[in-house]
Amino acid sequence: MSFRSLQTACSIAGEVKPPHATTMRLWILCWFVQLTLYLPFTQASPPQEKPKQTTASPMGGASTGGPYAPVMDDKKRPITAGGFVDGAPVVFVDATKSSGLESFQHVSGTPEKKFILEAPGSGVAILDFDNDGWPDIYLVNGSTFEALRGKQKPPRAALFRNNHNGTFTDVTAAAGLGNERWGFGVAVGDYDNDGWPDIYVTNYGKNRLYHNNHDGTFNDVAEKAGVALGGWSTGATFGDFDGDGRLDLYVTGYVKFDVDNPPAPGTAGGRFDNCSYRGKPTMCGPRGLPGERNYLFHNNGDGTFTDVSEKAGVANQKGYYGFGTAFADVNDDGLLDLIVANDSTPNYLFINKGAGTFEDDSLASGFALNGDGREQASMGLAVGDYRNDGHLSLYVTNFSDDYFTLYRNEGDANFDDVTFEAGIGAITIPFLGWGTGFLDFDNDGWKDLFAANGHVYPGVDQNEWGITYRQRPLLFRNLQGKRFETVPAATGSGLAAVISARGAAFGDLFNDGKIDVVLNNIDGPLTLLRNVVDRENNWIGLKLVGGSKSPRDGIGAKAYLTANGMTQRADVISGGSYCSSNDLRLHFGLGKAARVEKLVIRWPSGKDEVVLVPGLNRIFTVEEGKGVVEDRHR
Repeated sequence: MSFRSLQTACSIAGEVKPPHATTMRLWILCWFVQLTLYLPFTQASPPQEKPKQTTASPMGGASTGGPYAPVMDDKKRPITAGGFVDGAPVVFVDATKSSGLESFQHVSGTPEKKFILEAPGSGVAILDFDNDGWPDIYLVNGSTFEALRGKQKPPRAALFRNNHNGTFTDVTAAAGLGNERWGFGVAVGDYDNDGWPDIYVTNYGKNRLYHNNHDGTFNDVAEKAGVALGGWSTGATFGDFDGDGRLDLYVTGYVKFDVDNPPAPGTAGGRFDNCSYRGKPTMCGPRGLPGERNYLFHNNGDGTFTDVSEKAGVANQKGYYGFGTAFADVNDDGLLDLIVANDSTPNYLFINKGAGTFEDDSLASGFALNGDGREQASMGLAVGDYRNDGHLSLYVTNFSDDYFTLYRNEGDANFDDVTFEAGIGAITIPFLGWGTGFLDFDNDGWKDLFAANGHVYPGVDQNEWGITYRQRPLLFRNLQGKRFETVPAATGSGLAAVISARGAAFGDLFNDGKIDVVLNNIDGPLTLLRNVVDRENNWIGLKLVGGSKSPRDGIGAKAYLTANGMTQRADVISGGSYCSSNDLRLHFGLGKAARVEKLVIRWPSGKDEVVLVPGLNRIFTVEEGKGVVEDRHR
């Protein structure tokens, strides 16, 4: 029996809860055999030692690894809000005020966070809404209970137009993108193939599908399109799962929440066991609360969508709590698969089998649980080829008292938890992670990792746990695909910003060949981290435009670029991170390479196209079947 087949059989046995007597012996045997098979592969490269827990894991609202001892810096500050290094190289500067973005203020319920609806916060998108070649920023906002009841003016989302000079202007009112609902997620995609990006916003309550009118304005067509829903939606992603050239839409749900009868300790809606953290009372959930369903909407090509979730097998029949999600081809069969980071429940990996159906390969693939066989409280999701081996690996941010997990794709969507082997396990345990992404911040040709952080329980500041509510971001530099090293947070730099971050989006905001980061912080202003690294490495950017049989915005396309004898892969992906959407343009750092040796675009239509790259340090528009059609110099 192959290891993958063994995993599948053992997964089926393990699904029986509690195990029946007839499956108990198989369940025990599976664990023994898997351990026997696994050990020889780990002995050759021993993993980084995991810190020891101080006590057993207590029951609480979120799945964690159990309490750990505080980690303090040399000034006795918790590492989540300290550990700054004087004189370290500056990677990012906080350019929020200098860019004219300080006016946005996120709101999410009350500061006390008594109920779970108030805690997750909202996402952010980087998109070129006016097609002028300069990325703009869209920030989702939350709301308050009083606003939901019509007793208070609701907060607005915000669209900031790029002024091409390092600053942005708020054009929300003119664009009609205020949302004014309790917002969580955003996904960008040209669902009608008219060449202009549209915006899907997920809410508590009805969602919005903003159609781009080509004149700087948008109309909400969600009701007409059949994608308004209700309940509590979180992550969303566009992708052409059936290969008809039109973008379909997948939407994850979180928990069923009744604003008039919110779950609280001692009520019918919440159990006290699930309303605590480290023995202290907190908001209730998500564990103990019923999960919302997920939705897959097929694009009918006439401005409407059809719910095909049940038929496709991706409706979240298990009642898990969905957050970050993305369409991506993880087994390289030319079909887009579905990835979902679930909070406090196993993650989902749905493999596209064609003919409109998916197979739940979550457990068999190794992505459902971490390397200890344990579910985690997953929030954010990053998808990328960090080893330059042609396979998409996955990175998931998790709750504090647990580590963020790197799942290495060994091929054919077989994933191994290599977090400690990669050297990035222990550092993340005190942090609570949200938005995340693979990015080549120094343009050396290797994708690095970024994680935005912030706790959900304000009360952690009143305890001696070494955990803070506001936390600094983390950046890990890729050491040629084998390991990562933590980039020190230079004192006073953007990496030393102590904030309550949630959504994170990545893109070259200033068209200077450097990837920047926008963070949507709960109950506060946003943070723009401008990349100021200057290593004189070369780069190129690619805007992909699909032909008649591919989505117009190129979502689902793969680019393979060879330089200096090394081939990198980048995919056009909508969604991901935590309820956010990145710049759809692809970015390749080239190091000291003097030229691109080869560029191959694998379009969603199935066609492979070799593209001649006429230079470096520029952003090129590549149209399917036509090669480079625009050359934008920096």
